[in-house]
Amino acid sequence: MRKLPQPTEQELREGPQAISFLIANGNARQSCILQTNFPTKVQAHRYLLVNWPAVEKMARDALAMGTVEDGQIKLMMI
Repeated sequence: MRKLPQPTEQELREGPQAISFLIANGNARQSCILQTNFPTKVQAHRYLLVNWPAVEKMARDALAMGTVEDGQIKLMMI
């Protein structure tokens, strides 16, 4: 198993990382942001990929309920 990289100085200053992604909404795309507790973008991205089915369901549920802020769906880490 590969060792995860250490957080950079910038990542340490920024704090927990957020990952942006898009989901299809008919012919359009909906912007989403997943806020994580991880210190690096690599760790946050890996979390998104491993948990994609659950994260996508959360995003689609939020879209169906109309929970869109500033044109984005904002999600928290599960």
